[in-house]
Amino acid sequence: MIKQNLIIYKFNSLYHILEELGLDLNFKIIFADTNDSLKKKVINHNNFLIITNTKHLDIGNHFVLENTPIKIFKLIEKVNIEFIKLQFNNQSQMKVNNYNINLNSREMLINDTKLKLTEKEINIIIYLSKSNKPVNVDELQAQVWSYQSDIETHTVETHIYRLRKKILNTFNDKEFIISKKNGYQIK
Repeated sequence: MIKQNLIIYKFNSLYHILEELGLDLNFKIIFADTNDSLKKKVINHNNFLIITNTKHLDIGNHFVLENTPIKIFKLIEKVNIEFIKLQFNNQSQMKVNNYNINLNSREMLINDTKLKLTEKEINIIIYLSKSNKPVNVDELQAQVWSYQSDIETHTVETHIYRLRKKILNTFNDKEFIISKKNGYQIK
């Protein structure tokens, strides 16, 4: 499991309380008292949430604890909920080349242009983007469609053809999915 990092920003009293409970929490407690130290902490840690007691519009991945006092169990519950929200959002977004793929809405975006995709098209893109080598039709049938390799079908080729055509028409990109002699690949 990836360790979650809770960065307490300019909230010294909360840091000391949570630091005492640190061994019983499922996240690492980190303190930042200046904007520079906060930037360093953010760069050096993945999977982080920043908690403050005042609003900072220029900070991402944070929530403001305004209503104090608060019961410690309620606070830990709020922190855990925020981590779950971040995890959900991180898992729903994917970057492939210059495109952002939203897995929840099944959309492919670049700048202000978006393309609606089917679930199967999303699965093709995900599978191809995770492969460092060309993927042949049999492998796509097995992994994306759960077909057996001895079945004669052109399902993969048809889906790839239609997906490439949609991408060409929307983004004018002929090179997103390329055909090689041993399969398909996203560069």
